[in-house]
Parts: sequence; structure tokens; C-alpha cells
Amino acid sequence: MRWSAAAWMLLFALPRARAYAQAGPIYRASWWDAASVGAAGALFVLPMALDLPQGPPSCAPCDPTTVPTVDRSALHTFSDGAETASDVVLAGVAGLTAFASLHGLPAAQWRGNFAMLANAAAWTAASTEWLKVVIRRKRPVLYTSGAAAAAADRENQQSLPSTHASLAFAAATSYLVLARRQHLRHRTRNAILLYAGAVGVSALRVAAGKHFPTDVAAGAALGSGIGWLSATVHPTVP
Repeated sequence: MRWSAAAWMLLFALPRARAYAQAGPIYRASWWDAASVGAAGALFVLPMALDLPQGPPSCAPCDPTTVPTVDRSALHTFSDGAETASDVVLAGVAGLTAFASLHGLPAAQWRGNFAMLANAAAWTAASTEWLKVVIRRKRPVLYTSGAAAAAADRENQQSLPSTHASLAFAAATSYLVLARRQHLRHRTRNAILLYAGAVGVSALRVAAGKHFPTDVAAGAALGSGIGWLSATVHPTVP
């Protein structure tokens, strides 16, 4: 999962400046943004560097009757195709967010938008990663007959919240706030496509057996919150 989160953030390096009419407040880009994104990136990789969470799961296999009813559907769907598709759709959400937020804008405007989006992505990834370590919820596979073989993988104790869902919803929400503030063209259409993609990513993670429905719901809430906050409080040009 960590590689796909890193790749998702790298997709924001796509913009090229062109003349374009601008409206609304313009975000400011500064060295502070580089420091902020760097700090979030360091926090994101720290659990992997420290081999967190440490220790085996408390059960393998775990009792499926302890899973809340709303989550039990995830115990019967383990699709490799859905897992691959979730990565592809997440990349599509990231690419559309970058293109719709940056393409064709004046240099100062797209740099500010890029800085805001990079902060939203980086802090969403870091926050999600540490919540996984602290909460330490077991993935659906640990409630199945394959639990013994899966127990050695630390990531199988990092189910809540879903990083795919949090990143997808952070992208959609930060774009929505940005596009409204700057009156970007096609903002309604793009926002609908981005949220549809985010919902699709979340559904595919459940279909892949990587997460419970409540994991992706928590990821969606977290990503939406950080995406909104980043787009709302990021400094603008006076």
C-alpha cells in the first residue's frame, strides 16, 4: 500500500503553465510547503522504518462472529482483480485531480494549487498510516482459514482506516473547495467524477478483501476532513 500512496502523490508533478484567466483567491506556494510535505512524508514512512506495529496478531484465525454485521460481507470477497483495479482507479482520481486543478493555469496559480494539493495528500497519508498503527485492526484475511499464513505480514494488522479511500476522498474534497474558490471551469462535472471514483476505489478495496466497509468509511471521512481543511486554511496571495 505504501508504494501506491507514494505514487499517488507523485502524480501531482504533472502541471505545465499556460495563459488562463483566473478568478478567486490564489494559494501561495513557499518553502514552508516543502517543509510541511517533507515532514508528512517522513511521518508516513516512519512506521515502516520502525517495523510497526510490532508483534503477532492476537488471533489467527480470529472469530468471524465478533465482526460487526455491517462488515461481514468483506469476509467472503477476496478478489485480486479488484485489488489491482483499486490501484488503477486511485491513480485515475489522482491524475484527474492534478489535471483539473493545475492544467492551463498561470504559473503562480498552479504552483499554489500544487502546494495545497501536495499538503492534503501528504498529511492524509501520514495521518492514515499512524491511525492504522494505533488502532491495529485486523484485515478480513485474519478471520479466514488463510489467517495462519497471513499473520506474519504486519500490514494485515492495519485495516482501519483505508489509505486508498482516505487519499481518494482527500483529492476529491480538496479539488471541490479549490475549484469553487477559484471558479474553475467544469468544476461540477469534475467533482462528480472524482467522488464517483473515490466511491469506486472504496468499494473495490472491500471487494478485494483488503478492508471492511467501516474501514473505507473511516478513510473517506478522514480524507474528506483533511482535504477540506487543507483547501480552506492554506495561505493565499494577499
